[in-house]
Amino acid sequence: MNVSLSRRKTTFGFAAGAATLAIALAGCGSSSEPESSNSAAAGGSGDEPVTLTLATFNQFGYSAESEGGADYAYDLIAEYEELHPNVTIVYNVADTSNTARENFFTKLGPGGLADVEAIEVDWLPEAMQYSDMLADLTNPELDGNWLDWKVQAATDADGRLIAYGTDIGPEAICYNVDAFEAAGLPTDPAEVASAIDGDWSKFFDLGQQYTDATGKGFYEENAAVLQGMIGQLEAPYEDPATDEIVALDNPDVKAVYDQLTAASESGLSAGLQQWGDDWAAGMANGDYAVTLCPAWFLGVIEGNAPDGNWDIANAFPNGGGNWGGSYLTVPASGANVEAATEFAAWLTAPEQQAKAFENVGAFPSSPDAAASDAVQSYTRAFFNDAPAGEIYAERAAAVAVSPYKGSHYFQVNDAMVNALRRVDEGTMNAADSWAQFEADVQAIG
Repeated sequence: MNVSLSRRKTTFGFAAGAATLAIALAGCGSSSEPESSNSAAAGGSGDEPVTLTLATFNQFGYSAESEGGADYAYDLIAEYEELHPNVTIVYNVADTSNTARENFFTKLGPGGLADVEAIEVDWLPEAMQYSDMLADLTNPELDGNWLDWKVQAATDADGRLIAYGTDIGPEAICYNVDAFEAAGLPTDPAEVASAIDGDWSKFFDLGQQYTDATGKGFYEENAAVLQGMIGQLEAPYEDPATDEIVALDNPDVKAVYDQLTAASESGLSAGLQQWGDDWAAGMANGDYAVTLCPAWFLGVIEGNAPDGNWDIANAFPNGGGNWGGSYLTVPASGANVEAATEFAAWLTAPEQQAKAFENVGAFPSSPDAAASDAVQSYTRAFFNDAPAGEIYAERAAAVAVSPYKGSHYFQVNDAMVNALRRVDEGTMNAADSWAQFEADVQAIG
């Protein structure tokens, strides 16, 4: 049967808010949490056949067969099975982070989830409220495998590490070279970077030149650009001291909204919802010219614009930005916690993080992987042999703000995305859509 429970809140670095997320559990009762494996990095030593399920979303760079991407240099799933002949991996990939989030919080409970579940950084704070339902992955042998802040964010108030870091998302700007050329804009990556380098007004000014010349949208949709802008605010939606929602009282949030909706009214947004079929087709057909481009997004472009002529500008408006980054968790009630912990540790080890970067541009959260020759010397053939390793290392160094993301961040941001989309779609004007945003945020509590 299904029951709705409010679990205790365990958080790192902030006070949990008063509202408690309700989780519909797949079953009743509770189970004692198995101890985490201290041999996570040692390699599978057991001979008993084990089937492990892995659930991620989008493209993590683990297997092109499951992730629907272009050719990968490495198949990490096949490699693990070869190294561990007794292990069979069943790999399931959700189409979006939102789909994975809904599944995670619906099925979190005894036997409800995969043996290894990926979670995205924007809903990590929600997962931390239920950290006692996830296995403790603490292992001194793995100290130093991840950036300190990546580890701290996934460590609960009891000192339990409930997730291993996969990637981070330093951002550049990716652009369609042919589209820029047709609009009379510069096409050399250094010249494009110079045109963008500065505050967001330079980005929108360049976009206005493009739209005036072509009659097309400059970028896919306002909600896609929102991420880069809101990610440069230290506390956009919640008060770090109380976790209370402050989005409606934050003038910087309204300023971002106003700048984006004004750009939409000027035709800069193509109005193509990110991750939708029309958006993917638009990327291939040149319906928009630029996209905010974290390292992991390279594989997305390559998979959706196979005949395109894209490049990477080593710049980002207003300095630097980070979009995304994920973790692997092991539900405590799983049937194979020790084997799953070993598998998760192997997937997020420096060597595998470097391979995932080569596959899809998932920039490592491992300092050793980021500093490796494999990453630093890496070029991306699809993007005119752009020095992707160097570019994203510099973009990572340019990130100056890590916005506070409390337990309401995902919901408030989703409401903002919907507000911008209403304007893009023409179903509401900017003022009315903001009023609806206010009502939606107030309903969150």
